[in-house]
Amino acid sequence: MTSITQRWLRGGLLMTLLALALAEGVFLYTSYQSLYGGVEHALQSRFSTIEGRLQATGTAAGGAANASARAAALRRTVEQFDEKDKFEFMLLGSGGMMLATSSGTRSRALTEGDDYAAALNSPDGTGTAIFTTTEGERVMAVTALVPYAAENITAMRIVTSLTLADERWRQTTLLSLGLAAAMLGFSVLSGSFFIRSIVRPLGQVEATATRIARGELDARLPIDRRDEIGRLCATINQMAEDLARTEQLKNEFISSVSHELRTPLTSIRGWVETIAALDPRDENYRRGLAVISTETDRLYTMVEELLDFSRLESGVKMQCAALDLVAEVTDAVLFIEARAAQEGLHIDYAEPEEPYPVWADAGRLRQVLVNILDNAIKYSPPGGTVHIALERRGGALTVSVRDEGRGIPPEDLAHVKERFYKARNAVRGSGIGLAVVEQLVSAMDGTFDIQSEPGHGTIVLVTLPVYRAAPAAEENSEA
Repeated sequence: MTSITQRWLRGGLLMTLLALALAEGVFLYTSYQSLYGGVEHALQSRFSTIEGRLQATGTAAGGAANASARAAALRRTVEQFDEKDKFEFMLLGSGGMMLATSSGTRSRALTEGDDYAAALNSPDGTGTAIFTTTEGERVMAVTALVPYAAENITAMRIVTSLTLADERWRQTTLLSLGLAAAMLGFSVLSGSFFIRSIVRPLGQVEATATRIARGELDARLPIDRRDEIGRLCATINQMAEDLARTEQLKNEFISSVSHELRTPLTSIRGWVETIAALDPRDENYRRGLAVISTETDRLYTMVEELLDFSRLESGVKMQCAALDLVAEVTDAVLFIEARAAQEGLHIDYAEPEEPYPVWADAGRLRQVLVNILDNAIKYSPPGGTVHIALERRGGALTVSVRDEGRGIPPEDLAHVKERFYKARNAVRGSGIGLAVVEQLVSAMDGTFDIQSEPGHGTIVLVTLPVYRAAPAAEENSEA
């Protein structure tokens, strides 16, 4: 596994190193050309002055090519050369033979360069060479062919030592390399600090996430940053809180369901034992059978809710088709009317005359409507009324179910649709019915809302989009 530090070393630091190497190369090349090019330019500028004098000498001699006068002028220039401490001025003959020098030396050590040959082959008649003499001194020599006839003199040559230039070049190189090393070191230090500022918190995040995965839901991360890592820590803390709350709700749910299952089972067991000793013609016999039937229905309903929730958690495919919402609501009302009458409740429902088309799963839609109506009946006081209404607004159809019960406290209203949650004033049940309803409605592209105030009943709203069939394709008729 590649760590963030390794990836940074292979990526970011390598790119920084390459960029520094490129910048260093460009800088050194530019500096070299500027330094030694400046020396070469200084030497060539001397030739320009001398060539101007030669032209003036030829003109003073009558305008014709006066080779002798020019040769004499060149020799005087060599003898009177006033920069002997910096340069060695030479006159060369055919084949580069040394004819005269400003210092009077005839040492062959200064003729090792190939500048004369380069001048002969150059279009502008100049050539430059850098070489090391037999004494070990680096020098630069610039040769310029004489543009006018001057007897046996064919070229002028200036040689200068590169000791000072080489020393400056060495200092420039060391300084630039030092700066590059300092920049690389700064990049490494700043990058290491930045990487540590990421890796260490991420290591802490990993350790805490591992603890949470092991079931230590009280583990939390310190939030002392306001960047992405700080937001990640806050998200993980929120996740841990949600998991802890879900775990608590699950435990409460298991306890509640166990209690809910124990009650009807105890009742069924007691009546079975009682019925076994009764005469079938006894009134208590028939009463016991009715209780057993009722409690069995309760158990069946609870088991169905648990199975539905399990299926939805695993992902149930909806079998949707075009349905009339009015017909579905009417069927659900007919289904619960008998129970409402047994509870002494009234149903207030006016069936719309026009159809309300929706795209939904008929069985799941019936389950949603019956569940909502069952809750309305369950929480309505004796003699109360359950109000059912359908409304169409634009492209949405809404089923509204309002009871006259005790309502839901605000602290419970925000959580009643969560799985395993049971409000404090809830009646018996599994506590997952509304969670199942919300998942089903969402799967049919609808919304599920609950509005309630303590003492003023509860309103449940199920909204589904209006179904609009695609226009049928027109068939071409034959002539």
